[in-house]
Amino acid sequence: MTISFGGCWIAIKPSDRRSHHTFIQRQLASTPVRPPLSPANWASEVIWFNVFVVITTPLVSLYGLYTTPFVTRTAALCVLYYLFNMIGITAGYHRLWSHRAYNACTLLQLFYALAGAGAVQGSILWWARHHRAHHRYTDTDLDPYGAHHGLWWSHLGWMLTKPRIRPGPADTSDLKQSCVVVWQHKLFFPLALAFGLVIPTVVPGLFWDDWWGGFYFAGFLRLTLVHHSVFSVNSLAHWLGSTTFDDKLSPRDHFFTAIVTLGEGYHNFHHQFPMDYRNAAKWYQWDPTKWFIAGCARLGLASHLRVFPEMELKKCELTMKLKGLKREQDALTSPMESAKLPIIDWETYQQESRERALVLVAGFIHEVGPFLDDHPGGRKLLEAHIGRDGTTAFFGGVYDHSNAAHNLLATMRVGALHGGLEQISERAIPPWQRLQVLSVGEQRLRHD
Repeated sequence: MTISFGGCWIAIKPSDRRSHHTFIQRQLASTPVRPPLSPANWASEVIWFNVFVVITTPLVSLYGLYTTPFVTRTAALCVLYYLFNMIGITAGYHRLWSHRAYNACTLLQLFYALAGAGAVQGSILWWARHHRAHHRYTDTDLDPYGAHHGLWWSHLGWMLTKPRIRPGPADTSDLKQSCVVVWQHKLFFPLALAFGLVIPTVVPGLFWDDWWGGFYFAGFLRLTLVHHSVFSVNSLAHWLGSTTFDDKLSPRDHFFTAIVTLGEGYHNFHHQFPMDYRNAAKWYQWDPTKWFIAGCARLGLASHLRVFPEMELKKCELTMKLKGLKREQDALTSPMESAKLPIIDWETYQQESRERALVLVAGFIHEVGPFLDDHPGGRKLLEAHIGRDGTTAFFGGVYDHSNAAHNLLATMRVGALHGGLEQISERAIPPWQRLQVLSVGEQRLRHD
């Protein structure tokens, strides 16, 4: 599938990383697909209002920066109004209405509804419907802003043209029962105009005679920053950072994204535990939105804050740590498995020791010739045990060797002594292999 916008063709690979899900397959098969964009139809497929807003806001902001001096009070209003809008989106649109992570009183809901309208990103109902579809169909073609289509698409591209495939179904029946949500949806455009542009322009104009500063900075510049801060949750938060809790899908955790989104940047956590009112579980992680919600709860404005059990968080986090350890472990050079070593009897061992520097330790025969001159205790100590059993000496009789020495010795194995050990002692296992991360398949193979 290809999309053309502004003369640039963007290739979108019809990827479905979860195509094995039968429900998603059925939805994809039954969902009508709009024809590809082409020079003949692109003008009718572009959502011109969105294009106008996305292009106009930064251009007007730049013009204002070039022509209008900054007034301190207007700059302060710009920051405060930015926070007002962002909280409306992060605490209201996102965590309250999209995920039902807590309950809010009517007064707080009205605050969120007006703040979110001022962010000019659609009504609560429209925004939450798309976001629920995003979570339900993450990284599939039913995801309205799927990151698998690329950074540009998930940040802006998905809003600029009519979707080739309608976003997957999402239940919003609960939202349609909310008086605040229905009221805001019906009056969204006048509310967006009033709280998105009129109020931030009028306040500086009336109170300190900075009409143009209010218009350019508290109005358009603030709106541009709000837009791209929120958009980065769909783009950067699926591209930049670590998979702390799960790596099946694209969401990532990163401090930078959390900074610019008031805490929404711990996105891997959020996709694993979407109904948790926090986006960052640890108290020190940057998430002003969770602090705001917790503060509202203390004031009696919010209640029933949902928190996933700490044990479930630890399970997911430990799983990812074990995966990382296994990747590191598998990259290490391991000694040959004992079952694959040649079996050598005592007479053969002594005979070959006359020609090669072989030392027996814990039932395994080691070729130590290349290491003689590097031995910290000197080559004479090693030479004294060539052709002999050096087990006692190695395990403390002469020197209680370090873990590093045990690991290094294991790499020198060339054979196993016939009848040397009925059962391999734990002491004969290199320390780094005594605790190993095994997949279920590997465990079954070992048991078999």
